[in-house]
Amino acid sequence: MISDSHLHTSFSTDSDAEPEAVIEAAIRAGMTNLCITDHYDPDYPTGEFMIDPASYWEEMSRLREKYRGTIDVRIGIEIGLLPDHHDPILEIAESEPFDYVIGSVHVMDGLDPYYRDQFRGTDAEMYRRYFEVMLEDLRRTDGYQALGHLDYVVRYGYEKDREYSYERFQDVIDPILREIVDRKIALEVNTAGLTKGMAWPNPHPDVIRRYLELGGTMITLGSDAHDAGVGAEFDRVLPMLRELGVEEITEFYGKKPVPVKLDR
Repeated sequence: MISDSHLHTSFSTDSDAEPEAVIEAAIRAGMTNLCITDHYDPDYPTGEFMIDPASYWEEMSRLREKYRGTIDVRIGIEIGLLPDHHDPILEIAESEPFDYVIGSVHVMDGLDPYYRDQFRGTDAEMYRRYFEVMLEDLRRTDGYQALGHLDYVVRYGYEKDREYSYERFQDVIDPILREIVDRKIALEVNTAGLTKGMAWPNPHPDVIRRYLELGGTMITLGSDAHDAGVGAEFDRVLPMLRELGVEEITEFYGKKPVPVKLDR
């Protein structure tokens, strides 16, 4: 089974899943490796998501050794991108020899779209602002191998995708895609859109198609599970990726891309 490269454990404030339970779930799913990517978000508005990288690395390294020969436990981190925090982001990304660093945007103008009521504009206005902030974040930060859940913001709109399509926001999404293609940053396909009741993963298949048209070649796959739901909805997303012409998924080991062919 294709491995899950976006997983959270109790090291993340929003998860109660013990790391060992997540690893055991991956073994039951038939995975040969997984990558745990707990949250680090500098200046998150409520002060959460600030793990100690050294303690995190120590525990995950212990589990990597414990399960060696059974499953390859890769150690990653998901860092919240903020344009004014380039140096702290890079410092955290390089603080331990992580296998994989996801750069994600969870905050725009001091607000997380998760708390929808705090943003007073329409869904479309919130989506546009999110993409504008994402582009600024990308242009001013470094140290990550993939861009996480590009249209995460749509999960939390009042009307979800009623005010969203790739075409409607092409003028702000295309520069984001060109930025990651030019810098050889992978595009993450995140199945949490499906687990949260949407009809597609993050990003929308039209965005993935456009990424491929622009010359993108690296797609990572993650469930974003905050429990033991490792590999959730992979069975729905993999056929979709094949239909789009994706022939391989990219995993990371020692921050180096490892292509894994998709079975036809």
